[in-house]
Amino acid sequence: MNPADVEFLFTTLRAANPHPRSELEYSSVFELLAAVLLSAQATDVSVNKATRRLFTQAPTPRAMLALGVDAIGEHIRTIGLYRNKARHLLATSAILIEKFAGEVPRDRAALQTLPGVGRKTANVVLNVAFGEPTLAVDTHVFRVAHRTGLASGPTPEAVEEQLLAVVPRAFLGDAHHWLILHGRYICTARNPHCSACAISRVCAAYPLRASSPRAA
Repeated sequence: MNPADVEFLFTTLRAANPHPRSELEYSSVFELLAAVLLSAQATDVSVNKATRRLFTQAPTPRAMLALGVDAIGEHIRTIGLYRNKARHLLATSAILIEKFAGEVPRDRAALQTLPGVGRKTANVVLNVAFGEPTLAVDTHVFRVAHRTGLASGPTPEAVEEQLLAVVPRAFLGDAHHWLILHGRYICTARNPHCSACAISRVCAAYPLRASSPRAA
């Protein structure tokens, strides 16, 4: 995708949603970290249902640690892989208290030392909580980047590297929100809504889809 098309893509997405926000519910950096950790292989809707109860009892690392793994598990049992996630959340809370004075660190390497926190989760926290110009590549961003021709690569890290190189800095603060939401509601994995897509004219896949409804 050439620079003019990239500019059009993000200008259009920004015009439709000038102030995008994460659909996860949280009221602190710790709650954001916990919610993103829990969201792996789960929907934001399911995470929000669980954390509304969990965060009333454990809004801080110390409260989470005091709650214990079994009680955490009971709160999040409707989320996929909840047993592992409960253990990760408990261990993360302990490390935050022991090594970071109960605060979530503003550093990717430090964040990735926390159990259950990978590069994507760290990037979300850095971007959403701290305003860093990072770009988290989840399945939606990965799909949209490839379909549109915005970026390509065999891994999320490779796509992230390309996106950081081609997305104008003026858009980086919100780019991953726009791409996630576009993938979640328009450029869906199955039966994407190409006829309703505002950026279809710069999408590499759109001419094929327009001529062949059965195209992948």
